[in-house]
Amino acid sequence: MPLDPQAKVLFDALGITDRKLENMTPEAARELGKAMVAARRQMGIEAVHEVRDVKIPGPGGEIPVRIYTPDIAKPAPALIYFHGGGWVLGDLESHDHVCRSLANRVPCVVLSVDYRLAPEAKFPAAVEDSMAATEWIAAHASELGIDAGRIAIGGDSAGGNLATVVARLARDRKGPRLIYQLLIYPGTDMRMDWPSVEENADGPLLTKPAMIWFLAHYLRGEEDKLDPLASPLLAADLGELPPAFVLTAECDPIRDEGEAYAERLRAAGVAVEVKRYPGMPHGFFSFGGALTVGKVAFGDAVGGLRGAFGMDGRSAGA
Repeated sequence: MPLDPQAKVLFDALGITDRKLENMTPEAARELGKAMVAARRQMGIEAVHEVRDVKIPGPGGEIPVRIYTPDIAKPAPALIYFHGGGWVLGDLESHDHVCRSLANRVPCVVLSVDYRLAPEAKFPAAVEDSMAATEWIAAHASELGIDAGRIAIGGDSAGGNLATVVARLARDRKGPRLIYQLLIYPGTDMRMDWPSVEENADGPLLTKPAMIWFLAHYLRGEEDKLDPLASPLLAADLGELPPAFVLTAECDPIRDEGEAYAERLRAAGVAVEVKRYPGMPHGFFSFGGALTVGKVAFGDAVGGLRGAFGMDGRSAGA
């Protein structure tokens, strides 16, 4: 199926399809991202009952975390969210709108983690920060008004990759008990040898050259591509992980690896739901409010979280 016409009109209007990350420095790409955030803010910011920024201890210094707390009884369920951006781009502002909407729609406390970015801090710095933040949040659940027995983890793209890795580390280290994984077009295999990489090599939003650019900045060398902390699909054991909802996009270069990861989870006995959204490119979830299919995907994510938290709504594997 070709790119959804609604998505094409939107991305053409934003000029996204003409931008080639592979020709930019990380600094220039980040400035472009800030411009997009500013444009989005001009369309309005969804109010949340309480939003506050904190800094928590991490292995490479303090980690900024933004906490979104809706008007909800305490202790409340929580979602720890890792933003996308190829481990090079993104921050608390880039996914502020997504976190606000999730906090209000579920409703639950959402904690957005601003892990260190590459190339200034290469792999596994983002993994280390994400795990440290998850452990800190779980340890301080009571003072944060969080129900320690209802903590989910999630993220989009690079953030989805980090969520899968943290879930496995939490299992292996007998760390925080996580009850759900919301994996939005997660990157799971750095080898880039899946059919969708060639099928959707020209994007939009994410292209094969851009993927190569991201990995060149994030990884220390070719050997890192085989490390399960970078490529979770290559992990030997995916059993006893939290139930998962894996969202993929039909026109996304990393579609196949996300779906392959879902199948490996299922084969390992993990309750998992996987859904491919037709005509959608990588990154569409962040534009959900402007896309009909994006609104459906957002509703599905909210329903999955509500089910995991024991609210009304479906649960993973439904």
